[in-house]
Amino acid sequence: MASSSSLHSEEQFQCSICLDVFTDPITTPCGHNYCNACITQHWDSTHVCKCPLCQETFYIRPKCSVNKILAEMADQFRKSKELKKPAKPDEVSCDVCTETKIKAMKTCLVCLASYCETHLEPHLRATALKRHKLIDPVKNLEDVMCKKHDRPLELFCKTDHMCVCQFCTQLDHKSHQIVSLKEEYNGKKAELGKTEAEVQKMIRERRLTIQEVKHTVELSKEDADREIADSVQVFTALVRCIQRSQAELIDVIEEKQKTTEKQAEGFIDELQQEITQLEKRSSELKQISHTEDHLHLLQNFTSIKTPPPTKDWTKVNVHQSSYVRTVRTAVAQLEKTLSKEMKKQLRHAELRRIQQYEVDVTLDPDTAQPWLILSEDGKQVSCGNVRKNLPDNTERFSQCPCVLGKQSFSSGRFYFEVQVGGKTAWDVGVARESINRKGTISLRPNNGYWTIWLRNGNEYMAIAGPSVLLPVREELQTVGVFVDYEEGLVSFYDVETRVHLYSFTGCSFTEKLYPYFNPSPYDGGKNSAPLIIYPVNHSD
Repeated sequence: MASSSSLHSEEQFQCSICLDVFTDPITTPCGHNYCNACITQHWDSTHVCKCPLCQETFYIRPKCSVNKILAEMADQFRKSKELKKPAKPDEVSCDVCTETKIKAMKTCLVCLASYCETHLEPHLRATALKRHKLIDPVKNLEDVMCKKHDRPLELFCKTDHMCVCQFCTQLDHKSHQIVSLKEEYNGKKAELGKTEAEVQKMIRERRLTIQEVKHTVELSKEDADREIADSVQVFTALVRCIQRSQAELIDVIEEKQKTTEKQAEGFIDELQQEITQLEKRSSELKQISHTEDHLHLLQNFTSIKTPPPTKDWTKVNVHQSSYVRTVRTAVAQLEKTLSKEMKKQLRHAELRRIQQYEVDVTLDPDTAQPWLILSEDGKQVSCGNVRKNLPDNTERFSQCPCVLGKQSFSSGRFYFEVQVGGKTAWDVGVARESINRKGTISLRPNNGYWTIWLRNGNEYMAIAGPSVLLPVREELQTVGVFVDYEEGLVSFYDVETRVHLYSFTGCSFTEKLYPYFNPSPYDGGKNSAPLIIYPVNHSD
């Protein structure tokens, strides 16, 4: 229980409004003290400023400043009050305190006891006690004591990787590598710092991986959306084709039925006319057969005995149309049409899909053979009839009229289109960075070239090993080039007809790839048209 003096002291530092130790105390003109925030809030809530204790009225709100002396005393009292709080269950308590166990500030390895701030004072003042080893409070002292020698564990044996006391170094750990706990602590702390840095690096890498996975999912979603849109377009076209064929079949069947009905109506009209004539003759026969006039019957017998002229209807048939063959023919034609339409739509969808990977390609003048003429925007190249005087740098082609794109690609997918119309010869494709650029070159995949070409105005070839003749029916106008680096794929397309021309598959790319162009020699002006890199038209 607190003494009366301590209670009195606590009351001196207690605000009468919040009933707690002063915070920024101010003194009113009447001599009473309050927390600055407490008295301010109290006066803000009333119309008249009064002292809560003596009720003295202030018609003008007093301008009170913080009482610095009282504030310092209150702060010291607050700290001393905190230090006198009982130790919490998870804290080390003072071994000297008898009534209320105060939180310990230090543990002495010589005295084998823990002390609060008050009882630690002799160790900070007395010369003999100052030599004692003080450490942060330890709850279980036996954990820091050598069980064999009952001495503090002050050293670390690096040989056996264990904490030891001074006696251990002279006996069981003699000649071992011994260091102080602080030295080993600093070393291990540095190791933990490195480990923490590695862990943080692993965390960053995994977060980056998560972002990459999410990005992959986003790309996959975009691909899926494009596939869905393409499939809807393909199937919509096929459904329209089926509906059109069905309408045509119905028209044919209905037309045949109309022909049959018209024929039948003609027969019925003739039959109705003959029936009318026969009914008239029947009426005449009945009438004359009942007459009693012998002369009249004999005179008309010959004229009415013979039936009126009629058609032999036993050989007349209404043609009944058979629709089995009509339906079979229509279905067979539909199959052909659907197959053709489906291939057309799939070609369009495939080209639209790869056109999404369009890249902006410009020609690199540092690689252009001296006979070549490049446009200022780097989008056109043709072969002239005058050789320019250019430096023979390592990147430049020396003999073959070739040029590379400035842009290189070492991953992912890319696509570009080249106008080739109006020429009698050209090469287009991609090449790896390490290709031979001097003298005569051989366009083969094993030499680093994946290309197609035109020769003699009508011979289109894929330069594989051996070369493959391309099924081109009409002159190519625009060639699309698509590369999937990881897949090892280089594909060529006729952009106008959406036809796939050729694909190099199973390629193993390990270097940068560059777009490759060869407009071929001038040929006396017959092959003067340029190769033109065109932006992709996505409107089709």
